[in-house]
Amino acid sequence: MKTLFIDSSSNKEITVGLYIDSKRILLKKVMDFHKAQIILPMVEEILKKHRLVLQDLDVIEVNPGPGSFTGVRVGVSIANALSYALGIPVNGKRTPVEPLYS
Repeated sequence: MKTLFIDSSSNKEITVGLYIDSKRILLKKVMDFHKAQIILPMVEEILKKHRLVLQDLDVIEVNPGPGSFTGVRVGVSIANALSYALGIPVNGKRTPVEPLYS
């Protein structure tokens, strides 16, 4: 199973991960802003590095929060959009994931 993991809940860094069966690969970038412009290139980078494309993914996992208001919205929105486009579940559901704010 190939799982994409997105965590943009921190206001200091973004983590994009790829879980291939039991193997875990993480890519982290330290940043304060422009998360929306960074996440998809990070996804592309990690997939390309492992000779995969979006269509190879089986599941998407996203950290829905709590965390940075904008960061949580960005990560959840990207995960939901990819889930819809690829027809795969996000956080084990076929319905959109909602952010958790506190």
